[in-house]
Amino acid sequence: MDPGTVARRHSVDAVSDVLAALAALGVVPVVVIDDVGHAEPLGAALVAGGLPCAEVTFRTSAATAAIARLVERFPTMLVGAGTVLSVDQAEAAVAAGSRFVVSPGFDDAVVDWCLRRGVPVVPGVTTATEVIRASNRKLGLVKFFPAELAGGPAALQALHSVFPTMKFMATGGIDAANVAGYLRLPMVAACGGSWLAPRALMAAGDFAAIERLAAEAVSIARDART
Repeated sequence: MDPGTVARRHSVDAVSDVLAALAALGVVPVVVIDDVGHAEPLGAALVAGGLPCAEVTFRTSAATAAIARLVERFPTMLVGAGTVLSVDQAEAAVAAGSRFVVSPGFDDAVVDWCLRRGVPVVPGVTTATEVIRASNRKLGLVKFFPAELAGGPAALQALHSVFPTMKFMATGGIDAANVAGYLRLPMVAACGGSWLAPRALMAAGDFAAIERLAAEAVSIARDART
């Protein structure tokens, strides 16, 4: 994707709109794609399951091509990049069409690069110090990771008492059994989960199972927020 196209995409898609879309979904599939050929059937399964979103992690060499394939085949799908550890990865993700960038930790270079270009960025935080850094950059949404190991709902409630306007996307150790408990918390905008599209199911070509997991997650999220 050429720079002019990237600029147009992010001038039209306001940061607040993308982050609001993540919050409206409630659950964000965090996917590891080993084979770019899996991207299209994965996207179809998630869309059919009522969850038109994917955070494609930069854990494999297929990530950039998978993002581009999803963007091409499903233009209304909210496609982002996860496990972004460097500016080079952020650049590659955005050039491929990623509409948001997620990092497992708070990397100043990645965050500042995204902010300068109007790219929605969700850096990872665990501590109050990291939330302060996000607040100083006027970020309204951060990734709480690894959620379960970092203290779960109790830790989020403690952070919320100090940072009442910050919203969190909880990720790490979250699955169908505990996601509702997170989504009921007022500071949780969304939850990220790899349980929605396991690598084993993709390798087996069982995209029907992924569609069922997506539909189940949509139902859980709806009930948790009713």
